[in-house]
Amino acid sequence: MKNKTLNVEQIWKQFEDSLAPRLGFSVVDRAVYSHLLRHCRLEGLARNIRLSGGPVREAVRRLAAQGVFRLVERSKAGHVVEVRLPDEIQAVRPNRIESREAANEEGAGARAAVNIEEADFLQDRTLRKTIHAREGGQCFYCLRRITPTTQCLDHVVPRAQLGCNSYRNLVSSCMECNSQKGEKAAEDFLRRLYRERRLTAVELTARLRALDALASGKLPPPLPLPDRRKTHPSIPKNHPRRPGRNDRGAKPHKIRAELQDRPPVAGDYNLRSLG
Repeated sequence: MKNKTLNVEQIWKQFEDSLAPRLGFSVVDRAVYSHLLRHCRLEGLARNIRLSGGPVREAVRRLAAQGVFRLVERSKAGHVVEVRLPDEIQAVRPNRIESREAANEEGAGARAAVNIEEADFLQDRTLRKTIHAREGGQCFYCLRRITPTTQCLDHVVPRAQLGCNSYRNLVSSCMECNSQKGEKAAEDFLRRLYRERRLTAVELTARLRALDALASGKLPPPLPLPDRRKTHPSIPKNHPRRPGRNDRGAKPHKIRAELQDRPPVAGDYNLRSLG
């Protein structure tokens, strides 16, 4: 009887699209795996078959070496193997390096989609947040810790002096510095903060260097990544669950090699011809 908890269509897509191409299945490998998967995991029928010894035996051993089957027992009577679903096979799961590379490619695509040199970082709300994120919760001028309720954007070169809304000219500042700086030059305002002992000599030097780096484009803000929910839809509820650590005690699905004096029972598979 067909197991209602398994999504057969999803399993077959994983087999055809991921498992077989990635592991380089031959025609015999495909036939052996699909036949045993059907009768062991999907239907659970017991049949006494006679498979050809040579090619099938080599295919079973080859698939076991690749992790497709787990060889439980090997004897003259036959083989006892555990047949795994495509998403239970380690070689088919995306590893952390592949996932990280995919995330980096998505991030590069998002950055390429935004022309950072021509973007208006004042009019776009999302881009305004990237300026605040670049400063890391500090005022660009006095280095005071600021919160979302006390932070604002300041033009290094004032708008009255034809300052633009580029990331090279916008910084995150506290409301006090934004009000006191006004239309003053940023270098003069930083020296005023030093005279008022709100900055040390080391901090003043670092802020002047930061101004030069900002103007030369060496302080780009972190651009937003695309919404991963749109590019990676949620897994359907009927998707087969991957076994976890808590499943170690569960009874494995196996194809059993039956002895001559014991008839096969439902759920078992006779593979004496493979020995």
